[in-house]
Amino acid sequence: MDRREFLRLSGIGVGTLMVPVFGTPRTLFGATTPIPAADKKVLADAALDAARGKGATYADVRIGRYLNQFVVTREDKVQNLVDTESYGVGVRVIADGTWGFAATSVVDEDSIAKTAEQAVATAKANAKIQQEPVQLASVKGVGEVSWATPIEKNAFDVPISEKVEMLMDVNAAALEAGASFINSIFFLVNEQKYFASTDGSYIDQDVHRIWPTFTVTVVDPETGKFRTRNALSSPMGLGWEYLDASPRGKVLGVTTRYGSRYDMKEDAIFAAKQTQEIMSAKTVDAGKYDLVLDPSHLWLTIHESVGHPLELDRVLGYEANYAGTSFATLDKWKSKTFNYGSGKVNLVADKTQPGSLGAVGYDDEGVKCKEWDLVKDGILVNYQAIRDQVHIVGEKESHGCCYADGWDSVQFQRMPNVSLRPGPEALAVDEMIKDVEKGIYIIGHGSYSIDQQRYNFQFGGQLFYEIKDGEVTGMLRDVAYQSNTQEFWNSCVAICDQRDYRLGGSFFDGKGQPGQISAVSHGCSTTRFNGVDVINTERKL
Repeated sequence: MDRREFLRLSGIGVGTLMVPVFGTPRTLFGATTPIPAADKKVLADAALDAARGKGATYADVRIGRYLNQFVVTREDKVQNLVDTESYGVGVRVIADGTWGFAATSVVDEDSIAKTAEQAVATAKANAKIQQEPVQLASVKGVGEVSWATPIEKNAFDVPISEKVEMLMDVNAAALEAGASFINSIFFLVNEQKYFASTDGSYIDQDVHRIWPTFTVTVVDPETGKFRTRNALSSPMGLGWEYLDASPRGKVLGVTTRYGSRYDMKEDAIFAAKQTQEIMSAKTVDAGKYDLVLDPSHLWLTIHESVGHPLELDRVLGYEANYAGTSFATLDKWKSKTFNYGSGKVNLVADKTQPGSLGAVGYDDEGVKCKEWDLVKDGILVNYQAIRDQVHIVGEKESHGCCYADGWDSVQFQRMPNVSLRPGPEALAVDEMIKDVEKGIYIIGHGSYSIDQQRYNFQFGGQLFYEIKDGEVTGMLRDVAYQSNTQEFWNSCVAICDQRDYRLGGSFFDGKGQPGQISAVSHGCSTTRFNGVDVINTERKL
């Protein structure tokens, strides 16, 4: 399935969207049988010894097995089944103060040793044009450790027939509720990763991610006009239990809180009914509004206006050719007074949060993952940085946010989970709305645009509700808001408490050349922003 087909089927466009090269349709070890750790240690030592023998001052090796499964349906038909596996080894070294990398799909001691030697030769060749040596933050070796996503049921163990049956049931329910069309998809990922380094670490990890999603379309037979609504599901670092319809908390009929379950069928029924309602909704009057933003919407604004501009490599210009730079330059950080947002805004990076897409025990440099502040009480205080970057921000330890999307990709800085801390005082959504005189309540993410420095932007959504004098009065359509990052976050006046905290996220976020994908979550509670410019997006023919 290529990118064009993916976009057509799913109607989803998030971040710099990239669909990965999934591998080959074969099974080396059985669907869920891991590679024995003892075998991987022998293979890893072959690479490390060979690299040292050729003069490397540092080396790491990643042995990876990557499983992907996509089940794609439309109405009463299965449109695509993708079930692939990729297995191989990547070796990264420092020699003569310079990085070198090589990879192989032939997984035996001799081939891996030769690959390590090739990586050293590459580093020495690169050293001829290297202007200054790599400064690598120290990491204490952890010996032999393991980490696994805490799942209850491996989604890859569930038969395809059961997955298809569930999607067919979802589709039928949506059509019965009034949908004209529906396509639905399961995305499943399992990364089995073994990392070893000359620092003395041997780290075995088993990472799982899941994303059930759909797009419902309703067509007006008289005018031919149509409206759509995507699923309000969150991609999660969970197993098949995420689809167990026994919810512990709902938002407009959809369970999206961490720790709850997602009822895909219920969401599809609501989507069909709500999309019909959108057809007859009042078009918005452009102007300034107070916005009440649900986590199912706000996560994307966080992703684009906070997550990306605070990647240190983007700040330094390393991403300028492909995905832009950042307005949040080093001088703003050094001033220690730059108001990224109001005093209520606390934004944190974290790769440890259970259930999140970015949760792992250790990153792809063998660094134990942690949490750190990016914006504290509205002030820019830090970036996202890895082992060869942290000296730039005056730190001695990596933040632990290095990642490669496959064994044949070199690891580099990737966005961790970036989240807005909940408000410290008790505040429910209905209480927040009671104080709004003229506002719009926005649910779900939609189309958006943002400039190359992640500053000026425009965001749409899925569902829009008008608020007048503290009450929700009805649905609106054709809504998008415009602002710039600093102005927007400084307009934040209230954040609901921990009870409303939920995760959203991007399953396919692209970066780098050659391009790589990663998955990342963004948590927040419902948040209010005052005096934001809203435009009417209706296309008049």
